[in-house]
Amino acid sequence: QGVLVPGLGTFAVVPEQINSTEEVYVVRRPVFQLDMDMSCLQELVFPTVMIPGDIMIMPLDYWWLSQTNSLPPDLVRGCVEETILLYSFQLRDRQHPAFAFENIGILSCQDNVLCMQFHCSCIAGLESQDTWVALLLT
Repeated sequence: QGVLVPGLGTFAVVPEQINSTEEVYVVRRPVFQLDMDMSCLQELVFPTVMIPGDIMIMPLDYWWLSQTNSLPPDLVRGCVEETILLYSFQLRDRQHPAFAFENIGILSCQDNVLCMQFHCSCIAGLESQDTWVALLLT
């Protein structure tokens, strides 16, 4: 399953098969597929991540977010949109702030490489059986 954050990208959980000499592991790991206006990404490099076509992608649920913080859904939508717009303007102006997603990870730019770094706790929460394999992959 995945979640599309309009103007920023898609977060998803994908299964990945790893063959070792002793065993075959199938782990669930988080991925982020960037989907920003290319004019914001001048001189930046970012990893190309492809989310498989069989993964269901849902739009960001502003109503659910509003329930977690007691704000109206329209206000939550406006805050999300303005935050993404501000972030894209900062990237366009060659500022490279980190964009933190609580309990998920940090979208950051180091040495002109824009990438998503997932928190270990996020990865471990997705994969309970082969946590170390998933951590090493991600």
